Amino acid sequence: MSQILEYSEKVMDHFSNPRNVGEIENPSGVGTVGNAKCGDIMRIYLDIGKDRVIRDCKFKTFGCGAAVATSSMATELVIGKTVQEALQVTNQAVMEALDGLPPVKVHCSLLAEEAIHAALWDYAQKNGIEIEGLKEPAKDIEDTEKFYEMSGE
Repeated sequence: MSQILEYSEKVMDHFSNPRNVGEIENPSGVGTVGNAKCGDIMRIYLDIGKDRVIRDCKFKTFGCGAAVATSSMATELVIGKTVQEALQVTNQAVMEALDGLPPVKVHCSLLAEEAIHAALWDYAQKNGIEIEGLKEPAKDIEDTEKFYEMSGE
């Protein structure tokens, strides 16, 4: 039996009118993550200036409405931030900015967080730098204990 999920107006707005969709030509960093269990795949592109401030962020997501909405919100949350500030954008921050997500869709916000981290990781690798607090990201969020803790599975 399927259930009807309640989404906030912000989630519906970001799903219906996603911001920053697309690719960045010659990006500073690209991060791709997925969730094999639900089939969502999220790719985040970053354009980072010499001052380590994110000038632009775009995304391409294959997945449900919540995955599109969290991708869209995540891009808005990191544009204009320093690399270090972007690293602090958590799945919780994405969910709060969207006025919440149904419990079965929390994994979408985790994808957004991991995709940002994966793009920052790619940027750090390309530039031979270390970003304090940044760890190599999981390609599949099912690999992370955090996923299970957050989703209650």
